[in-house]
Amino acid sequence: MPPYLLLTILLGGAYGALFHLWRGKNIRELMIYFLTGIIGFGIGQAAGNVLGLNVFLIGPLHILEASVISWVSLFLMQWLKV
Repeated sequence: MPPYLLLTILLGGAYGALFHLWRGKNIRELMIYFLTGIIGFGIGQAAGNVLGLNVFLIGPLHILEASVISWVSLFLMQWLKV
């Protein structure tokens, strides 16, 4: 597994877990937020690649864009009350 994929899973999962600590209520929401954080981070990474923004990179990983999209997806998921 390439290091940037591992970092994507770790950071996305950490964002989901932190969001659950802040806004979550039960174990079901933990799993939802954990997966949403990872998926949102992946979408943000893809958006950073497509847009060609090179604001803050760690290797090929667009940290800033992926983090923003991950947090937006977490807030969106919480707003939708899933």
